[in-house]
Amino acid sequence: MLKAIVVGASGYTGAELAQFLTRHPNIELSGLYVSEGSLDKDKKISELYGNLRGCIDLPLQPLGVSGIKAACENIDIVILATAHEVSHDLAPLFLAEDTVVFDLSGAFRVQSTGFYEKYYGFTHQYPELLEKAVYGLAEWNAEQVKTTDLIAVPGCYTTASLTALKPLFEAGLIKQGIKPTINATSGVSGAGRKASVVSSFCEVSLQPYGVFTHRHKPEIDQHLGTNVVFTPHLGSFKRGILASINLVLNEGVTAEQVNQAYQDAYADKPIVRLMDGTLPALKNVVGTPFCDLGWAVDGEDLVVFSAIDNLLKGASSQAMQCINLRFGFDITTSIL
Repeated sequence: MLKAIVVGASGYTGAELAQFLTRHPNIELSGLYVSEGSLDKDKKISELYGNLRGCIDLPLQPLGVSGIKAACENIDIVILATAHEVSHDLAPLFLAEDTVVFDLSGAFRVQSTGFYEKYYGFTHQYPELLEKAVYGLAEWNAEQVKTTDLIAVPGCYTTASLTALKPLFEAGLIKQGIKPTINATSGVSGAGRKASVVSSFCEVSLQPYGVFTHRHKPEIDQHLGTNVVFTPHLGSFKRGILASINLVLNEGVTAEQVNQAYQDAYADKPIVRLMDGTLPALKNVVGTPFCDLGWAVDGEDLVVFSAIDNLLKGASSQAMQCINLRFGFDITTSIL
């Protein structure tokens, strides 16, 4: 039985992870941690999330740097559901305790120190860990995930976008020199649990944000291998992401070739559902670990639609897929 802890467990993804770990037949959830200054410290997680009452009543223990060694005693898995700068500082300390670290922040997703100064506002101090970290896009990097102790779980918008785009680029179907255009809308849970005017119920409206500046844009560029135009939108709903992606096909590419590219990529991948002529809807993925893909072809024009739950496939259930891959379990264990 492997033992796992979650750091940053009071947030939405931390609560989802606690449920996945509790259901896993081969993993014991051994501790939930928050920062020493958290207002939630010493509360039971079920006090924050009533749906967990009677199922997961573990306390949210305060954790500082001095307590990491004790927290890691007999622990195999550490999941960081923490802010980018916090993960940057903590991951090396947990790795030094012979644990496998799964980081849900952006601290190790891109192998360029300059990226962090430009998009995250801090100087990355661990270029050697950037080289070691594996990008945990589970359907595409499974073999690499199996061999590393530091897995950088992708961003939510990035997961929706890359899952839709990579089969087309791998098959060489997309015209070069024309950037894919991604318009994606996320529920307000993507902003986290902390109170904010921007995400308060009375203030939320469908609107674009982060135009040309959102940090998931260069993450998509890096892991797709080409530049995109990416515009995120805030939706007036709790959770889920729907991405609509416009592309131009190479001359002569047929709808059948597009269909085959997706079949080749995902026919044996149970978490990605190909819609077979229908189009994705958020109501079908919210509360599930699935990514639903649909598309339509009109001559050289291709529109692809990708729908995920931003807290699940966009964060915690993808982390769980990576945990299963890393330790040799079926990829759907505790997820389906």
